[in-house]
Amino acid sequence: MAKEKIVYVCSECGQESPKWVGKCPACGAWNSYKEQVVRKETAPARSMALVESAGVNRDKRRPLTLEEIEAGDEPRIDMLDGELNRVLGGGLVPGSLVLIGGEPGIGKSTLVLQTVLRMSGRRVLYVSGEESARQLKLRADRLSHTSGNCLIACETSLEQIFVHIKNTRPDLVIIDSIQTISTEAVDSSPGSLTQVRECSAAILRFAKESHTPVILIGHINKEGSIAGPKVLEHIVDTVLQFEGDQHYMYRILRSIKNRFGSTAELGIYEMRQDGLRQVENPSELLLSQDLEGMSGVAIASAIEGIRPFLIEVQALVSSAVYGNPQRSATGFDTRRMNMLLAVLEKRVGFKLAQKDVFLNIAGGLRVSDPAIDLAVISSILSSNMDVAIEPQVCMAGEVGLSGEIRPVNRIEQRIGEAEKLGFSRFILPKYNLQGLDTRRLKIELVPVLKVEEAFRTLFG
Repeated sequence: MAKEKIVYVCSECGQESPKWVGKCPACGAWNSYKEQVVRKETAPARSMALVESAGVNRDKRRPLTLEEIEAGDEPRIDMLDGELNRVLGGGLVPGSLVLIGGEPGIGKSTLVLQTVLRMSGRRVLYVSGEESARQLKLRADRLSHTSGNCLIACETSLEQIFVHIKNTRPDLVIIDSIQTISTEAVDSSPGSLTQVRECSAAILRFAKESHTPVILIGHINKEGSIAGPKVLEHIVDTVLQFEGDQHYMYRILRSIKNRFGSTAELGIYEMRQDGLRQVENPSELLLSQDLEGMSGVAIASAIEGIRPFLIEVQALVSSAVYGNPQRSATGFDTRRMNMLLAVLEKRVGFKLAQKDVFLNIAGGLRVSDPAIDLAVISSILSSNMDVAIEPQVCMAGEVGLSGEIRPVNRIEQRIGEAEKLGFSRFILPKYNLQGLDTRRLKIELVPVLKVEEAFRTLFG
């Protein structure tokens, strides 16, 4: 029996130390070192043996030069889900390791299960460490999908999982969830830092050497990040975050890390009784049906990845009840909102220092596109004056510190989305008109150069 060894592991970055320290020298986190008991002599050998037990022959090749390596477009596996394919970068890459994280009960298992049940042409091994086979059967019946090629295994031992993989030879492996899987190579409880790291490293070696894609489902902690050591996010190829409020029907699939595509993509789903429905046109769902006479509401044309959609920016400005005025933003950067408030006070002359300002992006979205700056200050001014903006007006523009409206990228797609939804006027930066073909457009374009010009257009 190998001699036990005690090490201290940082829960934020995975850095090891032979003794406890208050501040991690690698990431700077305080009080993040946790005591772990490991068998350093046997764990690497056992993890290698696990991969070989899954029927994978490790081919030891000589190092190659860049000229000897053949490169080409990675083949993609169609997941039969347009939103998931978009976030993955065009589909699932063979041999990749994908991590999907989210809050408990948000719909991670439902999303993965309904996706693999549609893939009737591929053999899928679904390993569940949290639910029984009967529970998965009830969920599949609720989703109204059946597949003869989806194999269910309720197992938490990594050694037994590789035995199932060797016997079934699947085209895709699902593990739900990684925090419940444990290996005998490490003497610690499932979900601990060492267990998650060793299990994910062994699964990664299996995925790369067998060219079999693996999807891991993980939980998040109270801070909103993936639970477990930070090294887990470094190991996997793709990290997807499944977000949303359990009290609302919309769910957002966001790419945080993607080695095979863009991290600016997002997919939108609607939670229903029979599963998740893809939202192909989110603009119609993110806008209120009737904006007539409502002050503090402005419509902005935003872009996430390659996808344009219209969002509703809501603002509420009221007199400060307490001594210090409140500044709160939901779905928007609070520091950027404070900067825009300073621009309104310094460049335009509106006194908002003694007033509470609340900002909200409707639909639960979190937007970082600077092109919605113009809609933010317009909604704030509309609420402050208690004057409604015309419901058929859409806008896009970045606001600079001197009060100028700066140009934004891909203005043609933004205008096209507003025109498709029936808007009659579009306020845009003046510089964006250069080289823009306006002959085919049926929407009225209003170019502005300064914030004052935009306000005169909106409020007269």
